[in-house]
Amino acid sequence: MRRKLLLLLLLVGLLGLQRSCCFEFVIDGEWEDEESDLRRSGGRHKRAELTSEEQEDFEAIRGDDITVKSYKVESRITSRFAHTSVRSSVVNSGSKAQTIGFNVQIPKRAFITNFTMNVNGITFTGSVKEKTVARNLYAQARAKGKAAGIVRANSQELETFKTEVHVPPGSNIEFELHYQEMMQRKLGFYEHSLHLQPGRLVPQFQVDVYIFEPKGIATLETSNNLGDKFDNLVKVTQTPEKAHVVFKPTLQQQRKCDNCTQSAIDGELSVKYDVKRDNNAGELQVSDGHFVHFFAPSNMSPLPKNIVFVIDVSGSMWGVKMKQTVEAMQAILDDLTVDDQFSIIDFNHNVRCWSEDLVPGSSIQIADAKKYIQNIKPVGGTNINEALMKAVQILVRASNQGLIDPRSVSMIILVSDGDPTVGEIKLSTIQKNVKKAMREDFSLFSLGIGFDVDYDFLERIAMDNRGVAQRIFANHDAAEQLRTFYSQVSNPLLRRINVHFPEDSVSDVTQNQFDKYFGGSELVVAGKVQPSESDTLTSFTTASGVLLDITLQTEVDTSKLDMELAKQQHSFTGFARQLWAYITIKQLISERSLAPTAVKKRKITQRILALAMEHQFVTPLTALLVESEDSKERLLADSPKDPKQGCCSGSTMGGGMRTLPPVKVVYQPPPWVQMTTPAPPSHVEKGPEEWTLPKQVNLVDNDPHFIVHLPQTNMDVCFNINSEPGHILNLVSDRGTGVAVNGQLIGNKKVQRENQSTYFGVISVYHQPGGIGVTVSTDSIAFTDGKNNHTFTWGATADIVQNGTRIAIVKDSQVSVTVNQGIRVMVLLHRVWKKHPVNVDFLGVYLPNDNRYSPLVHGLIGQFSREPKVNIYDIRDGADPQKKEATMEVKGNKLQVTRGWQKDYRRDKRRGSDVYCWFVHNSGKGFIDGHYSAYIVPDLHSFLSME
Repeated sequence: MRRKLLLLLLLVGLLGLQRSCCFEFVIDGEWEDEESDLRRSGGRHKRAELTSEEQEDFEAIRGDDITVKSYKVESRITSRFAHTSVRSSVVNSGSKAQTIGFNVQIPKRAFITNFTMNVNGITFTGSVKEKTVARNLYAQARAKGKAAGIVRANSQELETFKTEVHVPPGSNIEFELHYQEMMQRKLGFYEHSLHLQPGRLVPQFQVDVYIFEPKGIATLETSNNLGDKFDNLVKVTQTPEKAHVVFKPTLQQQRKCDNCTQSAIDGELSVKYDVKRDNNAGELQVSDGHFVHFFAPSNMSPLPKNIVFVIDVSGSMWGVKMKQTVEAMQAILDDLTVDDQFSIIDFNHNVRCWSEDLVPGSSIQIADAKKYIQNIKPVGGTNINEALMKAVQILVRASNQGLIDPRSVSMIILVSDGDPTVGEIKLSTIQKNVKKAMREDFSLFSLGIGFDVDYDFLERIAMDNRGVAQRIFANHDAAEQLRTFYSQVSNPLLRRINVHFPEDSVSDVTQNQFDKYFGGSELVVAGKVQPSESDTLTSFTTASGVLLDITLQTEVDTSKLDMELAKQQHSFTGFARQLWAYITIKQLISERSLAPTAVKKRKITQRILALAMEHQFVTPLTALLVESEDSKERLLADSPKDPKQGCCSGSTMGGGMRTLPPVKVVYQPPPWVQMTTPAPPSHVEKGPEEWTLPKQVNLVDNDPHFIVHLPQTNMDVCFNINSEPGHILNLVSDRGTGVAVNGQLIGNKKVQRENQSTYFGVISVYHQPGGIGVTVSTDSIAFTDGKNNHTFTWGATADIVQNGTRIAIVKDSQVSVTVNQGIRVMVLLHRVWKKHPVNVDFLGVYLPNDNRYSPLVHGLIGQFSREPKVNIYDIRDGADPQKKEATMEVKGNKLQVTRGWQKDYRRDKRRGSDVYCWFVHNSGKGFIDGHYSAYIVPDLHSFLSME
């Protein structure tokens, strides 16, 4: 008896195939019966054999016509980039030929990289090709009756890859699918979700997720919607940099009930985590000749917002859509603060404004806006053009009138479920109108509710105006989707972020200039590292926050990560190369949708094709051609289209068998992105480490030793202060300039010989007129303007300018604070062995003699800006022959002093350089004005009492 072996490869969505068409893929195969087939093929179609350990489980489920021998999912996540493989081995355990399916739901953001299948010894291997080439090869096979078509549709956040194979009894089929994606940080976490649908009870069922983050894993949690019975079956093993998540239910644990033959596993397993960040400058990684710069600062005050909400209230929004939108808006309005300004526009065929002007987010205004939203009744058509133009007009008028803080963030949030039907209805014209009216510092975010909306248009108009689009699915949790999206854009921390690199150090850089950074998210820049004799790569990031401008420097050893990856058994060693290609292709696809001319679009298309084929990504412009070993049998899989555009539309690229020439892949950005990588500002090129203080300084270091330099006599005088831990000593108190410098003492871990050594653990520089306070501790550097707070760790190299105060941080070394270009303070960090039984980390403080204080200055060091007359005489040998003794006349006092030396640690933090000085005993008594206890102040921002 002759039969046909049928294969069907599908890429489908979750919403059904009512709009789809499908074909069959035919492989010639023949047999008369099982025994004769075994004789002819040498066991090619024999029943799959199980190991002895699996035999009992296999027999327990052989009552089904289809037996899934194994179902294994493995994800390797390295530095936020995930490579996932899904493998399944299936046996036709029935007595008749039948169809066996392999379904995998994958995230929409993922790119399929490969699919292989083995059917009774026939191996099919996938390769990514330009779509027209793949389709022509596929069409040739189909013309001979040996090819199949493909069904494409769309869903919510997923696509479903589906393969079906019609096989004789006893057949063994193995499926293997690979896909890759960059994980996006949202609301402070990365989330990796795996959709598990084995379809049957499985003797060998296992999910492994391996995570390797070079900087360390800060938090990790798992969740699933498979049912409560599976909660305790997810096991996590974790070290500082690695984690392994295992889900391995037994056959009995998979059953829906004790005696059921159906599997209870049909749902999602999620791993949510965040990484450690030792500074706000970002994380720079280099591997395989590529770099990735991750930027996700925190501990910063949010920028004020100016928001115009534009809400579609046309007739199609009636019912659940409107109810969910109103519910979401109630919560969103509650999130506004008095520093924010907002207005609301609702539109159908007409456009109405709740307020013609921006109003502050006060409780009274929010209550009135909620009442207005609650009374909206959907009816009529859709006039998107006029509504958006009105929203822009409100922002422009407020800006022209000086009512918008230049450091605030202005945005329009559009919520719509339909195409324009009233007024201007041509989408390209609407896009041009909005683009022309919008200003460079305004952004447009588009939310499309349901599948009826033209999401491509909403995405284009958002990208064209420095925003993003998101589809909101019209179901029971649409309100939560709206609130979640708003949460992602409601906390802007920085504006105008630029990531630079030294000239000729990198190439092929992805987008490196960003309009905004929102808290809880992450900006990622990738590129290629140019050959260099240096083993370090440096990045400079500039940005503007609330009343501050920052420049951040990050350095990395270009060989260190590759050596570390080589030691890791389950890391994804090619992550940097693939991540760069992934980002570049995603950005090129966005640029292609905005291409102003056909010529530009073709050039972008060529770049996408070259890069996708080199890195084996299935994109909207490429296809996965799956071929048998002899290339006679072919299957085809390409990306699904948005359902608004139909399921089976063809490619618009050139046809025929033409092979595109290779092109140099250089990312070309959307119109608003300037892709040049300019040199860093002049003060950054050499780095903050060269911003040194002059040779002549007054300093306090070690436990704590004060060294006062007297320029007129070129003499150094030193003394110690023997105070107690917790006391705050005033070093400079200048009410004339409004500057106070204070230091808080800390003590050793143990008291030795009834004498506890003290050190400075915190140094504060406070500028009263600007309200700027800089607090340097051994853990962090924090600064505030009395309202907004920002924190950096010692892991950052940064330059911050705020209200005339400049803070320059050199990683793990020093902080320099300059107030109004006249007063400078340098703070040095001294680290000790963490496990030292006695010693603690401490700070040293250095102040130049040429600081421009006012005549009112005082303090333990400030008082010496008025140099006292000092006379040293009667120099003689002391008890220690290495230390001379003498008499000092100063301020009408005669003091017995000792010639010794103290340390200046600016140039050598380990050993220091010797500073020879006359030491004044008894906590500087007689040399300083009054007793040292008079310099103890109540808090870090205190000035000395005027009494």
